[in-house]
Amino acid sequence: MRKYEEMKKVKQTGDQSNRNRYDVDEYLDEKISLANFRGCVKYLVRVKWRMILALALSVSSSLIALTGPLFIQHALDVSIPNKNVRELFIMALFVAGTIVVSIVFGTIRNLLVAKAGQTIIHDIRYDLYAHLQKLPFSYYDSRPHGKIFVRVVPYVNSVSDALSNGILNFVVELLNIVFIIFFMFKVSPQLASVTITGLPILAFFMSLIKTRQRRAWQRVSNKNSNINAYVQESIDGVKVTQAFGRQERNSGILARLAKERNIEWMRAIYISNSVWFVSETISQLVFSLVYMCGAYWMHPVASFGMLLVMGNYAWRFWQPIINLAGIYNTFVTGMSYLDRIFDALAEPVAIEDAPDAKELPRIRGHVAFENVSFSYDKEHQVLKNVSFTAEPGESIALVGPTGAGKTTIVNLLSRFYNIERGRILIDGFDIMKLTIPSLRGQMGIMLQDSFIFTGTIADNIRYGKLDATDAEARAAAELIGANLFIEKLPQGYETVVTERGGGISHGEKQLLAFARALISDPRILILDEATSSIDTGTEQLVQEGIKTLMKGRTSFIIAHRLSTIRDCSRIMFVNNGEIIESGQHEELMAKKGAYYQLCAAQYGDMGQAVLRGRF
Repeated sequence: MRKYEEMKKVKQTGDQSNRNRYDVDEYLDEKISLANFRGCVKYLVRVKWRMILALALSVSSSLIALTGPLFIQHALDVSIPNKNVRELFIMALFVAGTIVVSIVFGTIRNLLVAKAGQTIIHDIRYDLYAHLQKLPFSYYDSRPHGKIFVRVVPYVNSVSDALSNGILNFVVELLNIVFIIFFMFKVSPQLASVTITGLPILAFFMSLIKTRQRRAWQRVSNKNSNINAYVQESIDGVKVTQAFGRQERNSGILARLAKERNIEWMRAIYISNSVWFVSETISQLVFSLVYMCGAYWMHPVASFGMLLVMGNYAWRFWQPIINLAGIYNTFVTGMSYLDRIFDALAEPVAIEDAPDAKELPRIRGHVAFENVSFSYDKEHQVLKNVSFTAEPGESIALVGPTGAGKTTIVNLLSRFYNIERGRILIDGFDIMKLTIPSLRGQMGIMLQDSFIFTGTIADNIRYGKLDATDAEARAAAELIGANLFIEKLPQGYETVVTERGGGISHGEKQLLAFARALISDPRILILDEATSSIDTGTEQLVQEGIKTLMKGRTSFIIAHRLSTIRDCSRIMFVNNGEIIESGQHEELMAKKGAYYQLCAAQYGDMGQAVLRGRF
């Protein structure tokens, strides 16, 4: 119980330190969420006509099948005693007809439900993926990516049957029970009363275990999520694993996670199977009781044909109840996964257009920060009343110690996070009142993590401008010197790189990402450690490309290599969320302040050369 309360606290407070771990279970909901039900209805409405037709076929099939025993009763009680062969043959044809029609209707119904189920899977997965694309960086920073991935693929697959077949079967089985009760009381009210005596016992048992069953399957989904998160983390870090010889230890961790999952799975299976066991036991006892009472009441209450038919109806009555128990198990299992899916869908899109957002017209590139403050966790201020302006075409270098707030400044300018206090203006437009696509469409952003997608070299460059021609892709590559390594590849620009840029070096990945940023012809350029993994020889080529690109564009450059930013129009030294120095290289060196100390510390024995400006 204590562990549940801790998980509930994480849910309510959003404790990032606990949630962002593969071995920490997610919270458990005590009750099924009505909001999740409403979310399910939204997807069911989209396939309502298939579901309605499937329901009509199911009901028709059930009613037709239920008439079969009446023909059998007539044959046993009337046709055979009267030796009416012709009538007996007709009854046999009717019984065969009910079976054939029931099978045909059932087959069509299964096809409709299968198509509806696949439509639901497609719609949920599309909506979930589209929603994830809009969530802020903080969402991905606060949880293992494997726990996000498991929602999009395995969990969505698991809930389709519960939402389509499960709900339809639930309705059909309930109607079957109603129909069978009607037929039973029509044939024999006394034996019908005996047949339904076990229902209160089963209902009482279900009320006792429903919460335990739901909790059990939620724990299983948690353990599945943990395994998925750890496997993805291990695959991403396989080079580090092998470098430090952690294969055995990692295998042991996975074995522990798999064992925990198996334990929870078996507990859930025991509970789910107890539902089947109890319902099956009650049905067999009632079934036997019907025959015992029927034999006792054989004359004058019951005939042989009536007894046989009531036995058939008793079996048919309890069969949908047993099926409902199975459907309930499927539903409880599915809801444990649906909770996670709808939790992700319910995550607020923190970075979105304001209701009255306007399109940003073509800009010159004037940028103004006005008393901007920001914190990631609402407690520790990362930026404190930062104010500065950047004129069109000006290049601004941001330097300072790690964690000072340099990247936060460009992230706020790009609206990757919302501003808490103050304003950021571009050409006089408040960025919080602009549409995000029109804002970022005029920015070229080169992040420190040079992510390369699976595809050709040209496709990766064109990611910055999807309608770019081959000539434009080549021009962007040539501008920063990427063509030197691309033209040496087997298929040149058509060479296919694998996931995360396998097959090319880290420095080459950065060059591709740099070309991707350039091809969009941005008005504002952001380079966050853009040359951190490029060797000295390649850097000289890139510097020439940067100079060409920055002409007429407002540029923000974050770099620890001071040679990268020496020629910038202005250098701003950021520390503890504040701009403590600002000026050109020579001015700041003459002050002998924080920037001077940074240069001296970086170059060590070359301090004299630094002072003379020879680096």
